[in-house]
Amino acid sequence: MNNSDTAALRPLLEGYAPHSAEEAADRDFLLGWLELFPENCLSRDNIFGHFTSTGFVMNEALDRCLMVYHNLRGCWSWTGGHADGDGDLLAVAVREALEETGVPARPLIPEPVLLGPLTMESHWRRGEYVSAHLHLNLTYVLIADETVPLTVKPDENSGVRWFTLPELCAALQGSERDAALYTRMFELAKLAAGLGRKS
Repeated sequence: MNNSDTAALRPLLEGYAPHSAEEAADRDFLLGWLELFPENCLSRDNIFGHFTSTGFVMNEALDRCLMVYHNLRGCWSWTGGHADGDGDLLAVAVREALEETGVPARPLIPEPVLLGPLTMESHWRRGEYVSAHLHLNLTYVLIADETVPLTVKPDENSGVRWFTLPELCAALQGSERDAALYTRMFELAKLAAGLGRKS
């Protein structure tokens, strides 16, 4: 990996407008991580933490989202994955959404709508033990056609489904943290589209 891989990441993070004091601190945390690990912050070779990208896939009306049943987490989740050296985190989000659902998606806006570190618990992946670490995550809202057939990616998920927000909250089986996160994503999507009021 060379510095050109992360060249666009710093201005992207610096130009991000936080929605809260907490998110401002998270943005600074991600910038600090980039400063500490300029050579491998985009790679899983950094066992302490690395940049990832997620796509919150929604329909044109912004009233339904496309989720996958994540095998590792054992719950419904947004799409996304590791940068694996790719400094274009929007492209990563779009690629992962297609791989995990079979549905092509486009960005609602080209900038992330949410960012922050996510804690990953230790786990086994494809026969190898992975220690607990951080995902330095950027989240994009992606738009997709609800009529496109859905496909499962068996090595990562065991279900793909469109949800309204109430349906999703019910399917999360009492996970208040996830319900709050995805409720916020619906709000941020509408804000990004200019359809809602800033909260």
